[in-house]
Amino acid sequence: MTSASPTAPAEPGRDIMREQRGAVAGLSWALGWVGAIVAIVVTALSAASAVTLAGVPDPGWITTYGLPTVTAVGEVSAAIALGSAVFAAFFVPPQKDGVLDVGGYRAIRIAATASLTWCICAILLIPLSVSNVSGQPLSASLKPSNLVNAYSQVADARTWLWTAIFAIAAAAAARVIMRWGWTIGVVGLLVLSLMPMALAGHSSTGGNHDVATNSLILHIVGATLWMGGLFAVVTYALADGRWRTLAVRRFSRIAFWCIIVVGISGVINALVRVPIGDLFTETYGRLVVAKVVALVILGSLGAWHRRVTIARLDGDSAERSTFVRFGIIESLVFAATFGLAVGLSRTPPPAGESADISAVESQIGYRLDAPPTFGRILADWRFDLIFGTLAIVLAVVYLRGVVRLRRRGDDWPVGRTVAWILGCVLLLFATSSGLGRYSPAMFSIHMISHMLMSMMIPVLLVLGGPVTLALRALPPAGRDNPPGPREWIQTAIHSAPSRFLTHPAIAAVLFVGSFYLLYLGGLFETVVPYHAAHLLMNIHFLLSGYLFYWLVIGIDPAPRQVSPVAKLGIVWGSLPFHAFFGVALMMTSAVIAEGYYRSLNLPWNLDLFADQRVGGGIAWAAGEVPLVVIMLALLVQWRRQDEKQARRYDRRAVRDHDADLENYNDMLKELNRHR
Repeated sequence: MTSASPTAPAEPGRDIMREQRGAVAGLSWALGWVGAIVAIVVTALSAASAVTLAGVPDPGWITTYGLPTVTAVGEVSAAIALGSAVFAAFFVPPQKDGVLDVGGYRAIRIAATASLTWCICAILLIPLSVSNVSGQPLSASLKPSNLVNAYSQVADARTWLWTAIFAIAAAAAARVIMRWGWTIGVVGLLVLSLMPMALAGHSSTGGNHDVATNSLILHIVGATLWMGGLFAVVTYALADGRWRTLAVRRFSRIAFWCIIVVGISGVINALVRVPIGDLFTETYGRLVVAKVVALVILGSLGAWHRRVTIARLDGDSAERSTFVRFGIIESLVFAATFGLAVGLSRTPPPAGESADISAVESQIGYRLDAPPTFGRILADWRFDLIFGTLAIVLAVVYLRGVVRLRRRGDDWPVGRTVAWILGCVLLLFATSSGLGRYSPAMFSIHMISHMLMSMMIPVLLVLGGPVTLALRALPPAGRDNPPGPREWIQTAIHSAPSRFLTHPAIAAVLFVGSFYLLYLGGLFETVVPYHAAHLLMNIHFLLSGYLFYWLVIGIDPAPRQVSPVAKLGIVWGSLPFHAFFGVALMMTSAVIAEGYYRSLNLPWNLDLFADQRVGGGIAWAAGEVPLVVIMLALLVQWRRQDEKQARRYDRRAVRDHDADLENYNDMLKELNRHR
């Protein structure tokens, strides 16, 4: 078994392999065309009203029906690509040397082909979107000059261009990788390829677009992973893969949570856009009801699979074919649901919202009628579907691990649990309380949230020791068994990317250098109007802070072992630059992102320069509290390390009857004798 390619399967012959590849290709095309046909039918019902409301000329039938057709085929391809990449990464184990086995190799190659198809569809959607927005025929939109101008004028053109970039990167990576570890990168690129689509459309404009966009992100990722994972396990069972039962059971766990995420996020997104009274009277509302019915059907089929067919996968071929047949039916229902979703995106929502929304509501999605006060910061909550949900999930999963240890009779330090829960509570407060509500509208409030996300929350999360808890709570896979979550964590810790990111210079630059680039380098002024930018900033603050403090005060196993003295040097060498940043921010003569903050027209936030100085003061003073916590943690760790070394020395002295001391005394006696 070499590291160049996976071992070829011994049992099926070449003709059988060719038939299996043909079956996979046939199922892929069937899913794409089912989604396209449903999207065309739905578009035909709403095309006239969409053109009328848009106020543009009819671009012609090629654009009208080509746009939903290509979109449906592309989205089905994206689902197949993501599901196949996740399958190769987590559903089947690699070979012992880390090279993908036959099932993983086949899945990652399917992901490469599907990603390329997704890229081609995204490229085709650029001129189709330009034609749809401008009302010109497709032939006019295909002119190079029009395509170049479209990038700056048509938002959909930028959306599909970025989608194509991420998709082609995923296709190239999936085509060349052979080792298991790199499949995670393909999964990440494919998730990124879904983000431009999730951040555009009906949910990205109007009132409550923050809630609508966040719910759409969860909805699209959950639905794509659900359908793609089903396709991957069905085709693997069709090929009679060795680990089919393991793969289906792992997918079943993911599918269960996908059902919950897709259902809840879909309901939230629909309630934002459609009044309950319009669900059965408007075309948009009827399509929402149809999607709900499809979700119920899919959930029922999945539950039936879980109870009946999974247990029969290790039986004879007739019992395995039952799973495959019903899996294909479920996949076709999924494709039709994707077609409904595409048609829904082409259907104008009911005109239930007032067109005369305030400037601040248009920019950030909700109204701010009064200035922030201590009471409003504490009580005026607006739940963040991304980070608020993340905080709750992190707390629940951590406590579940602690309970598992307790039931097993193992102890877990209470202080670590308290630190983790406090970090989760602060994450929830920073993003969902009045602090998170006012953060997009005022620079000073934004800076408070920023400091919590990068300076305080990561400290508490790191002190919680989540990796150590996971390694103790998760059962080992056992010898000759396929690796599980515990082994995945260990591999991730000791991987090359982890060693690179935990280099002291890299971690410090990511943590401190990003402040200067973002606020003093002009980047903040460019990106602050976009909801996606706020999500990315929060993700960066949280991850870069966690990475830095994991290196400095982390109690979890890390790729690099750093002595307490070196950790102290990293802290004293990095945090002064953070204080300098706050001073530089206070001394800046120009208002950062002045155009954006002026456009909000907040009558109680007229002195933007004074608000910016307050934000600079907050940044300057924010490093003091984490510095105290860090110093205390380092002192405690230093003392515990000395105690461990002392105990180790005492145990060794007991074993060898204090041989080191005896040797030392003998050396002194010899010196005295010669003297």
